[in-house]
Amino acid sequence: MTTGPDPDPFARAHRELRALCAALDAVIVGQAEVIELLVTALFAGGHVLLEGLPGLGKTHLARALAALLDLGTSRVQCTPDLMPGDVTGSEVLTTTAGDGTRFTFRPGPVFAHVVLVDEINRATPRTQAALLEAMQERQVTYAGTRHVLPEPFCVIATQNPIELEGTFPLPEAQLDRFLFKLRIGYPSADALYRLLEVSLDAEPANVLAPQLGPARVLELAQVARSVLVSDDCKHAAVALVRATQPHAPEAAPIARSHLRYGASPRALQGLIRAARVRALLDGRSHVARADLAALALPVLRHRVLLTLESELEGLDVDTLVGTLVQQWQAGL
Repeated sequence: MTTGPDPDPFARAHRELRALCAALDAVIVGQAEVIELLVTALFAGGHVLLEGLPGLGKTHLARALAALLDLGTSRVQCTPDLMPGDVTGSEVLTTTAGDGTRFTFRPGPVFAHVVLVDEINRATPRTQAALLEAMQERQVTYAGTRHVLPEPFCVIATQNPIELEGTFPLPEAQLDRFLFKLRIGYPSADALYRLLEVSLDAEPANVLAPQLGPARVLELAQVARSVLVSDDCKHAAVALVRATQPHAPEAAPIARSHLRYGASPRALQGLIRAARVRALLDGRSHVARADLAALALPVLRHRVLLTLESELEGLDVDTLVGTLVQQWQAGL
């Protein structure tokens, strides 16, 4: 018996994405918003920077997501002595009966569907830069040879916001490669109680049954790309990104006062891609302005640069972006 094309691919995609979020919420308690944004980033083809204190489940969340999607994972524990080849791979001398002795490229941990880069700001700038090509172009070039990374491909990096000794802050070029920067908050009392019930004696991610596979992940990403984005929403997204540029005519008043640099065109592209996935999660086949407003903070918080005076005043970036979004909405 043959089946025809899915009569409503958007409805099916909505159900599967919601089921994925529910399964993650059952084992990663108290982080529903972060879970939804992480799922949004993966299906939008983006990477995520998770910031939070130790013990809040950042690593467990990444592993659980990969397990439910049946994706291959790898982990890079960043330290100051980590070398670029430890991430991307390197050539090793091999000897075979037919080919004799020659150098063979041995892929590093970046050759996985989901790459967890733990404490990324503990790696040196040289090693951090080794991820740039992989994150942007989905490939690694070694000794002039191009090695394509698997699809789907997502880097989930973590960093501790309070430990500064022995760390190397990510440069703007590296930060711009991340679609979202998400902050993991401390769970509520109810969430902590649920945590005892689900993960006191075992890690649930180790026994999660896959819900989807790599092929279906790519299919769902394709469905997300077919979500309609009206000209009105495109103009609104452009206006939002332009509002972050302190010297642009469309700059928001708070950007003129407190920002040195605004978001890049890559932020605009990421905002639209993420908004399409969020529309699917909401059961819609079209993007709304509300999607742009809801995603503005995770897309922009790591892409705007405060003036020195504003940094000395202790201005909070999240508060600034929130005010900027309000000014943008008022001007539409």
